[in-house]
Amino acid sequence: MVDQSPLTTAQKLAQLAASPEERTLAEQALRLGDYEVDLAFDTALRDARLHPPALSPEAKESQERLQKAEKLLLADQDDAKRLAEQVAKASESKRESLEADLVQAEADMELDQDEVDDAKEDLIRAGGDLADRIQALKKEHEEVGHGTPSALPSGPAPAEKVGLIHRAEQWTALHQQKLQLWAAKSQAEATAARLSEKHKALDAQIETAKEIQPELAHHSKKNKSAAAPMRVSAANKSRDDFQALLAKTQQLSADQKTLAGYDKRIETINQLAGVYGQWIELVSTHQRDVIHRALLGVVIILGIALGGILLSSWTDSLVNRLSVDRRQLQSLHTVARVALQFMGLLLVLLVIFGPPGQLGTFLGLAGAGLTVALKDFIVGFLGWFVLMGKNGIRLGDWVEINGVTGEVVQIGPFHTVLFETGNWTDSGHPTGRRVTFTNSYAIEGHYFNFSTTGQWLWDELQIVLPIGQDPYPVIDAIQKKVSEATRESGQQAEKEWKGSTTSREMSGFSAEPAISVKPVVGGIEIAVRYITRANERYALRSKLNQAAVELLGGKAGESPA
Repeated sequence: MVDQSPLTTAQKLAQLAASPEERTLAEQALRLGDYEVDLAFDTALRDARLHPPALSPEAKESQERLQKAEKLLLADQDDAKRLAEQVAKASESKRESLEADLVQAEADMELDQDEVDDAKEDLIRAGGDLADRIQALKKEHEEVGHGTPSALPSGPAPAEKVGLIHRAEQWTALHQQKLQLWAAKSQAEATAARLSEKHKALDAQIETAKEIQPELAHHSKKNKSAAAPMRVSAANKSRDDFQALLAKTQQLSADQKTLAGYDKRIETINQLAGVYGQWIELVSTHQRDVIHRALLGVVIILGIALGGILLSSWTDSLVNRLSVDRRQLQSLHTVARVALQFMGLLLVLLVIFGPPGQLGTFLGLAGAGLTVALKDFIVGFLGWFVLMGKNGIRLGDWVEINGVTGEVVQIGPFHTVLFETGNWTDSGHPTGRRVTFTNSYAIEGHYFNFSTTGQWLWDELQIVLPIGQDPYPVIDAIQKKVSEATRESGQQAEKEWKGSTTSREMSGFSAEPAISVKPVVGGIEIAVRYITRANERYALRSKLNQAAVELLGGKAGESPA
């Protein structure tokens, strides 16, 4: 019956007001929306009284019952008033009888009042008495709707969240708010246009009525809001003409009031649309500010990336100036690079997601879940730090991990890669396979490193002398050849091994070649063990084998001493 959407829309949009400027505009929208609804109720109430709708049979029956009840109530009220006056003036002998009649009249009056109330309810339920229904709605609106300031959000504005993710959320929320404001503004403009059409039609109707009734028009120009009947000479007009003229005058006065009400409503709605337009501009300003801050975050990320590249180059040049072993230098490069990448990633995540707020419980649960799910990766990452330590392994080391031997070709934060070779007691030729291990073996398992600072290892030369040949000259000659070939490397290996440990057992260690002799089937086996570098052992073994062949060939042509 009455359009209350201007107020309900303003109340809904008021919940979105965050900044003080938005709250000021929301208060204006609430005030204008409330005033527009009040004007709409007045217009609807006036129209319902002047143009009551046709009643249904049930409503007509209820109306007749209401009229009868009202007449009885009025009569009982008159009786009660009359009896009350008589009681006040009556003598003592008649007062008792009059008081009994007064009590009965008051009881009848209460009964009639109940009948009137029941008839009114039946009439409203049957669709009649539109004015009373509108009046009830207006009363409800005045009790509830006028508390519009309570529609504004209370308390301080929530703290602004930083981070590109939150910027995107803020922009989306502002965009949705702008769409709602555009819809409210369009609705207000449509309402203003509809009221303007009604105003135009009613104005034309009033002008037509004035043209038809010149006398009425003349009276209306003198006082548009006049509701009193025109003074017409009883000699010139009959009573029916007078009543018709009075009705037309009252109708014209009501139409003039309705027209003035339309003017107020159109002005109010236009002001409300203007407030929504200002609010839209304010939200657009907030959106531009959010976009500016988001672009600033992107620039910060690019700055972090550029700074990380420059810092990585500077760190590499600084590490290269250190006088350390090549393998340690490579480890330092790896550690520095990973540390910079980790710090850069952390800073980028802070720019994207912002600093953590009330996320302690969530992060704790997420951390526990990730710890269980990524246990192997976490242990492998910690094992990488163990391998980077003093007793770890380096690129180029010859190691044995889980029964697999080979040369270390890659050490990453999570995996170690070996280039597999044969057993150390065998020829040691590469098999051509790359074997990858998770670094967790450094913590949960064990590994063997056959390389020292210079990658020294023991190698062995075996010679079999035939039966009947004196082995001692050959032993002396071979020992002399091996000692000459390994003297320098043996001394250096002995020095490095002694320097790498403080054990007393190593204090008597000697890197001199050791010879063992044992009889075998068909002759005597001579085994010479000596120290050599891992990457030189094949060349040294070939050299010693060639010397042994030459020695045995020379001895074969000579007679025993």
